[in-house]
Amino acid sequence: MSFFEKIRDGLKKTRDNISGQITQMVNSFTKIDEELFEELEELLVMGDVGVETSVFITGELRKKIKEKGITDPSLIMSELKEIVTELLSGDDTLHLSTKPSVILVIGVNGVGKTTTIGKLAARLKAEGKSVILGAADTFRAAAIEQLEVWAQRAEVPIIKHGEGADPAAVVFDTISAAKARGCDVVICDTAGRLHNKKNLMDELSKISRIIDRELPGCDRETLLVLDAATGQNAVNQAREFQSAAGITGIVLTKLDGTPKGGVVLPIKRELGLSVKFIGVGEQVDDLQPFDAAAFADALFNLGESAEPTTKEEPAVILKEETGETENTLTAEEAPAEAVPMEVEVSTKLPEKEETPEEKHARFRAFAEELMARLDRDESVEELLSELTRWRDDRALDRDDQRLVRNLLLTVENR
Repeated sequence: MSFFEKIRDGLKKTRDNISGQITQMVNSFTKIDEELFEELEELLVMGDVGVETSVFITGELRKKIKEKGITDPSLIMSELKEIVTELLSGDDTLHLSTKPSVILVIGVNGVGKTTTIGKLAARLKAEGKSVILGAADTFRAAAIEQLEVWAQRAEVPIIKHGEGADPAAVVFDTISAAKARGCDVVICDTAGRLHNKKNLMDELSKISRIIDRELPGCDRETLLVLDAATGQNAVNQAREFQSAAGITGIVLTKLDGTPKGGVVLPIKRELGLSVKFIGVGEQVDDLQPFDAAAFADALFNLGESAEPTTKEEPAVILKEETGETENTLTAEEAPAEAVPMEVEVSTKLPEKEETPEEKHARFRAFAEELMARLDRDESVEELLSELTRWRDDRALDRDDQRLVRNLLLTVENR
């Protein structure tokens, strides 16, 4: 699977949640007006892009539409893609030119920090770099053992102390081992908590002093791992860690399992933090370097051609009466007498087409049943497939489409 295919497949849920909804909304408009911008802003907010960034994006879209004199709503998606690409562009590469260079990895428990370190170690090793791991998150139960498993999978050495040991001491020993073995990159698993900002800052400051003393002038990356599935909470985590540590980049994990990948946008726009890697699967090679253009292409999926809707006429098979050879002719080439005369004619009358008013009434009856179940805190699992079908029904009026989106968001956040 190619790099772009991995990104595209990993962003399917986010694409359906953001660009799919926007496309459906845009197709319901015949002109570009204020109502379109209001609905676009609402969809972006619902897609975990955040209010501030949603307002920025719609503002940029207004400017582009005015500058280019665009009047056709169908042209909006390509303009949005360009805006997203520009917004996300920045320094998204790792700077590891010194030997050794240091990568500190931080993040709260459960975001995939240890897994990210293992995948990153395997990636750097595949690029020809020698890597050593330091298990400096010494306060979380089983953190050392989990990192040791990943070190074995990536086939890289690991330096560890006992649980509760001084993290700075682990970093010191890891750097000493890296210098002795001539390693290219040191990756240290560090703080996995944010309950006390002062303790976190004190710990990271001590680690920083060790690095400055033992490796003066070395390249250093401090990567914050965030779980995309937490949506806006990931943005809040980034804001808190940013104030406590000198973060140089973000690793956004679990994008393949969530529709909330839109958090990439406010992280970059509001915090100025570049995403360096994204996790789009569970395999060791599913940690992908972030590329703004590839991300926007995959998110909006504009390059994917539609499946053909027309079918070729079936061939008519004629067998010569004097031999075993079969000749394949198209329907146009076949002589009239060769076409079977027994043709089954359907006598079933077409069903009466549903009027917009009837469809509206049927949808509202469904929506009322769903909302009643939610109010009673009952399961709505058997209604989800029908809710999805309503979401994809472009014949619904805009008010009903908006209600569908709100119902989906309510069910998802339940």
